[in-house]
Amino acid sequence: MLRSKLLFAALSATVLTAGCAPIVGQNGFQAIDARPADIVAGTDTRQTVLTKLGSPSTTSTFESDTIWYYMTQITEKYTYNVPRVTQRSVTEITFNEAGEVANVRTLGLADGEQLTMNGRETPTRGRQLTILEQLLGNVARGQLPRTDEDQPGQRRPD
Repeated sequence: MLRSKLLFAALSATVLTAGCAPIVGQNGFQAIDARPADIVAGTDTRQTVLTKLGSPSTTSTFESDTIWYYMTQITEKYTYNVPRVTQRSVTEITFNEAGEVANVRTLGLADGEQLTMNGRETPTRGRQLTILEQLLGNVARGQLPRTDEDQPGQRRPD
């Protein structure tokens, strides 16, 4: 009897502590053979970067041929909590006109900026409806059932 209680307590403790372990997720670029840090400025070209790393996560908005970004992010999520970013790596590879790597820069989680959304609202044009008008606005606007006479080409000649 004591042995079964101890076994039950041990199993319960194992299950409860397993629920406290974080769920780790990796998003974005995942290096297989080469890492973005292995790219050397002056020796690598666009083609060698594509061969080593594959397609970039994104390119620059206005100069899409000159700056490539490889982004990786690791998040941890504990039960009933919002996921939290624990590690972020953004590698920026800049090319010159000849297609050679001019600069390689790696940014981390500390280099990011937290943006706050603007709290102002854009006013809508037109009338402001009350809640009652919104709820009852379409009650009397229902369509009557269609008859054959309402459809073009179906009218009988008089």
